[in-house]
Amino acid sequence: MGLGQIPLFAAMTEKMRWHQARQNLLAQNVANAETPGYRGRDLRAFDFEDHMANKSTAEVTTAATNPKHISVSSGSGDGFQSRRLNSFEITPEGNGVTLEDEMMKVTGNQMDYQAVTTLYTRSVRLLRTALGKSA
Repeated sequence: MGLGQIPLFAAMTEKMRWHQARQNLLAQNVANAETPGYRGRDLRAFDFEDHMANKSTAEVTTAATNPKHISVSSGSGDGFQSRRLNSFEITPEGNGVTLEDEMMKVTGNQMDYQAVTTLYTRSVRLLRTALGKSA
């Protein structure tokens, strides 16, 4: 049995993928902070129960097979659903991204990702010790 087949490790791996996808969206928000009409996006919060319920569903995505094709994407191709943010501050150009808020989200996301990776590595080390292998 591989680590990916143990539900706890599968959930932690999925949580790390969620943080990576969220980091990508937050980076897009920061990069477009001065783009007229741009509204920030964020991912729906990761929920372990949703992860377990949707584990058997397959995802269908589109692909551009020619450089002249327009890629159709409702979010990121990682299986997580993004949503538009309701911005309270909107510039005269119609931009709804506040850099201070986005940077706070980036920092929080990085800290949460680090916590999950630390938990993952310590759990692997604990399993190796239980199996009698040195860490």
